[in-house]
Amino acid sequence: MSAATGDVGGGTAGAGKKIPAAGSMPWVRNLRRFVGSGSGLGSEALMELETKRILLEIFKERQQKSAEAGSIPPFYKKKPEDGSISHRVQRLAKYRFLKKQSELLLNADDLDAMWVCLRENCVIDDATGAEKMNYEDFCHIASVCTEQIGQKCKKFFSPSNFMKFEKDESGRIAILPFYLYVMRTVSLTQARIDMSELDEDSDGFLQPHEMESYIRGLIPNLAQLRDMPAQFVQMYCRIAARKFFFFCDPHRRGKACIKKVLLSNCLQELMELHQESEEEVTDTEQAENWFSLTSAQRICDMFLALDKDTNGTLSKQELKEYADGTLTEIFIERVFDEHVRRGKVGGGNSREMDFESFLDFVLALENKDTTEGLTYLFKCLDLNGRGYLTTADIHSLFRDVHQKWIEGGNYELCIEDVRDEIWDMVKPVNHLRITSDDLLNCKQGGTVASMLIDVRGFWAHDNRENLLQEEEEQVEEQ
Repeated sequence: MSAATGDVGGGTAGAGKKIPAAGSMPWVRNLRRFVGSGSGLGSEALMELETKRILLEIFKERQQKSAEAGSIPPFYKKKPEDGSISHRVQRLAKYRFLKKQSELLLNADDLDAMWVCLRENCVIDDATGAEKMNYEDFCHIASVCTEQIGQKCKKFFSPSNFMKFEKDESGRIAILPFYLYVMRTVSLTQARIDMSELDEDSDGFLQPHEMESYIRGLIPNLAQLRDMPAQFVQMYCRIAARKFFFFCDPHRRGKACIKKVLLSNCLQELMELHQESEEEVTDTEQAENWFSLTSAQRICDMFLALDKDTNGTLSKQELKEYADGTLTEIFIERVFDEHVRRGKVGGGNSREMDFESFLDFVLALENKDTTEGLTYLFKCLDLNGRGYLTTADIHSLFRDVHQKWIEGGNYELCIEDVRDEIWDMVKPVNHLRITSDDLLNCKQGGTVASMLIDVRGFWAHDNRENLLQEEEEQVEEQ
């Protein structure tokens, strides 16, 4: 009995004891110490522990640097080295992303199917005969296109897109502008994908050789360039790419922003070469388009004709023959001062204009009314580099024009009268000086620049009424 009682009592006492924490047990501590040392782990587990330790150290180091830097955000991130793991991962990620975006684009068959859907489900305007659709038709066409083409066309049939187009009294929009909008969006997106693939460092900018590669890839798809001689392709790409950099790289950093290129008129001008030259484009339009084969050959021939010593560059004396020698000497001097790099050998007298600088020169003269062209010319007109022109600058610039004018057998001019006329044309904010902004705002900056650098430009301004009358007569005859 006593033994039984003792057993019961002992059991009760044992049940009342608390179980110690696992961390306080000697065998648990020994096991944790054994596992923590890594001596009982395999190679994979050891590698995982080492990786975790390294990453933790990197994280703590970055936290410390961030705390020391305060609130100043980072503005420079070193690009990964070629061949490194991060560089390979970056290229692979970009490739997969661009491939996915390309798969989401409508192809030529999809666009044709959409056009058929639009025409089959639209209504004809009785007054104009235009094919139109209201919002209900728009939603119905969206469902039909989605069934035939897939989900990738659905984004074009959003309410916001419908509201972008001009509506008539019945709230209908024309189907043709909508379809052209879809085509242009697809074309620009495809162009951005193609340019991004050529962007080697993925910074959103294209360098000259990357832009030339993009243009070279377009040549087989442009109707007016398919018959280009193979030996002229490289020269054509240099000429074509230079216009993109002239307008999209104003600070001359040697790289053009892809977004600027896509939104520029240059890309639209290049895409005009899709038209068949025999039927749709006149010889005059071909000559005016910088990207046409006719224009590129003209510029190349012009440079070769000026390069008398065939050394691949132009001296001041050679450039004076440009445009039959109508440009003034002071302007040629200023072009070399502002836009021609100094030669590596021979000192200051060896400064000559290379082919890229010549292309910029021609682009500026042929686009004098644009911001980029006028900025180029204003640097040459600003004789003292002060950012503005005074009456003395105008007098000095026009003096050479006046001399060529008289040598050409024209009537005598009063330089002061021409200076006053320029002031009246520009109407500067400060009556004592003309800035580049004044020339841009007056909408006659290109004319003023021509009057100051080219005797032919001044003659055209002086005879503008007769020239206008001749143009009107030619239009009437046609």
